[in-house]
Amino acid sequence: MDRTAKADLVSTLNGVFSNSAVVVVAHYKGLTVADMQKLRSQMKQAGATVKVAKNSLASIALDGTDVASIKPLLKGPTLLAYSGDPVAAAKVAVDFAKANDKLVILGGAMGKTALNPDGVKALASLPSLDELRAKIVGLIQAPATKVAQVVNAPAAKLARVFGAYAKKDEAA
Repeated sequence: MDRTAKADLVSTLNGVFSNSAVVVVAHYKGLTVADMQKLRSQMKQAGATVKVAKNSLASIALDGTDVASIKPLLKGPTLLAYSGDPVAAAKVAVDFAKANDKLVILGGAMGKTALNPDGVKALASLPSLDELRAKIVGLIQAPATKVAQVVNAPAAKLARVFGAYAKKDEAA
C-alpha cells in the first residue's frame, strides 16, 4: 500500500470513528472467509459495518475522535464493527460470537464511554433504536385508543338501553 492510499484510509477511518455511535473491537483469528462473509452480511442487515484495518493506521485515525479509548485494544488480528445505531454493531457482534467462538470481543466505545467485553454484551441486550421508537409510538397510541373507548362507551350503553326499551315496547 503506498503512502497516498494509507493517507486515504486514515482519513476514511477518522470519518467513520467520528460519525459512529458505537465501535466494537474483536479478535477474529481462526475465522474462515465464509464466516467473515456471514458476519459482514449480518452486520449489513442490521445497518452496521465490519472493517479489518491495519492496527497502526486505525490507531492514527483514532486521534481526535470520541472513541479514542479503544486504542489499547488494537493489538493482534482485530476487526472493527461500527454503526450509527448505538446498539446494532454490538448486538450482531455478540450474537455472532455466541455462535462462533473464534470471534472474541475485546471491548469497544460508545461515544466517549469506553466499554469492556461485559459492557458490549450489556449494550447488545438493549433494544435497538427502531424497537425503542416502536415502543414509544405504541405508548403514545395506547392512551388515545383508551380515550376513544371511554368516550364511545356511554353512547354504546345508551344505545343498548334504548334498544332494550324499544324491544320491551314491541313486546307489550
